Amino acid sequence: MPERAIHFQEWWVRHGASLPVRRFTVAGLSGAAPAPGVLEAIRGADVVLLPPSNPVVSIGIVLGVPGVRDALRGTRAPVVGVSPIVGGRPVRGHADACLAPLGVEVSAAGVAGLYADLLDGWLVDTADEHAGYPPRVQVRPLDLLMRDVEGAARIAGAALDLADELR
Repeated sequence: MPERAIHFQEWWVRHGASLPVRRFTVAGLSGAAPAPGVLEAIRGADVVLLPPSNPVVSIGIVLGVPGVRDALRGTRAPVVGVSPIVGGRPVRGHADACLAPLGVEVSAAGVAGLYADLLDGWLVDTADEHAGYPPRVQVRPLDLLMRDVEGAARIAGAALDLADELR
């Protein structure tokens, strides 16, 4: 099949992320700017939480907005993330198909490596607790499957607890 560019949503929804990918291009990202007050909010935050979202086409795009990654590196707040990968598989969606073109291992450790320059704490599933994580990142294993509202609250609470410990 000859190489061609298609819109991300066509690849994601229509093709179910089944077509091979060489790269993702975000039109206009280099000219984007954070909304007023965003960088100041990051710098003045008590805690920054990175949710268990797609590290390439969700979190990665936010981090690609000029100034955001630098603000996260420079905040005094602990930056704690929740892995979107459990046991080598994405919990939801096609993060595996998005990580492969970047040459990033589909694992909690692989995703942590994408955030290593700004991450202080990393929640991982108990299935992934012994993977090789960036040395300066404090790793906390727990059951990361959000089966209900209580499970989501438990994970959010664990992220805040880890942030408190890192202060």
